[in-house]
Amino acid sequence: MFHTQPKLEQHKKSWSQVVLAVFTPRMLIALVMGFAGGLPLFLTSTVLQAWMKESGIDLSTIGLFALVGLPYTLKFVWAPLMDRYIPSALGRRRSWLLIWQVLLTAAISLLAFADPSKWLMMTALAALLLSFFSASQDIVIDAYRRESLSDDEQGMGAALYVSGYRAGILLATGGGLIMADFMSYQSVYLVMATAMAASIIATIIAREPEMNHGHPATLREAVLDPFREYFTRRHALLILLFIFLYKVGDTMASQMTIPFYLDLGFSKTEIGSIVKLFGFWATIAGTFLGGLLIMRFGIFFGLVWFGLLQAISTAGFAALALIGHSSMALGVVITFENLSGGLGTAAFVGFMASLTDKRFTATQYALLTSFMGMPRVFAAAPTGFMAEGMGWPGFFIFCTLIAVPGLLLIVWLDRRLREDN
Repeated sequence: MFHTQPKLEQHKKSWSQVVLAVFTPRMLIALVMGFAGGLPLFLTSTVLQAWMKESGIDLSTIGLFALVGLPYTLKFVWAPLMDRYIPSALGRRRSWLLIWQVLLTAAISLLAFADPSKWLMMTALAALLLSFFSASQDIVIDAYRRESLSDDEQGMGAALYVSGYRAGILLATGGGLIMADFMSYQSVYLVMATAMAASIIATIIAREPEMNHGHPATLREAVLDPFREYFTRRHALLILLFIFLYKVGDTMASQMTIPFYLDLGFSKTEIGSIVKLFGFWATIAGTFLGGLLIMRFGIFFGLVWFGLLQAISTAGFAALALIGHSSMALGVVITFENLSGGLGTAAFVGFMASLTDKRFTATQYALLTSFMGMPRVFAAAPTGFMAEGMGWPGFFIFCTLIAVPGLLLIVWLDRRLREDN
């Protein structure tokens, strides 16, 4: 059994090679699949919450609906099925994609007819099914992207995937809420189901990744071997620690931004227009630029320098706390924070993809992304107490400094991994 050590210093391309690599069919597929992954994510939260609120559902019930998102944190449990089995002649990855996308289209359509004011339990069931099918689709999309792109294309592929993902989220949240002002929520969900169904076209025309490395022959191999293969590598636990630490400061700061803006006196309209408008385009620009720079200079360059920019951008919130209510200052901070966040995400997602063994990409990638999501639960939970105790400037400075251990760790790991390779 071979081991897949991440190669931080990959073959670096010239600018002409970078440009040519971007305009390829497989990169376009990464963009479209990102859209398909992002579209259903908030259909069980933002849009549904608005529908339930207007239907007279109490806030405690609306809050409990957050539990329907549980499949996103447990997806590594059933990911081995998608490494082991090949359901149809379309191949291992496209077969599963087609299955989940058809089921997603059906679940979104079911939610359209599940009026929460009349059939609350049916609404909850439809939302849970939607989340499960969406999380399952994410497993396969991540595996497909890893297997269809070379190691030095992972950063750019991640950038296009995240751009598509953000576009899907924007359509489902901003687009969905705007449409709900002019049509029924049932019609909104049917529009989203149609957009989801359109992604099936990309799945059908996409090329199935080659299985040169083989795949698990039994379910037992599919369940046990991905974990055994990963945890027998050198520095396996330190790499997981880095994955936990890399965005922990950014995650902790993000958890408290809305209360922070409100404390500074920004209106909800100001927050929505500035944060969403500037944030969306800055993130798209950051991920795309990050993908280009990673292809040109390598993943290690991206992890270190983009991580440093992420930390500096967090310090920008501390500066905003001292400046106070200023729309211009908010716009500058939000633009820089989302731009650097997009850069860091491109490097981070590309790095995690390079960690996976192609025999069981789905399971290992699901494991890594589940671990990446842990700071959203464990590190973000005490942030309210920290902000109250430290004050806003002190809290954001702390979130800046907590990024340092992750940066030092990746520098140390780069040296060790180059020695191993």
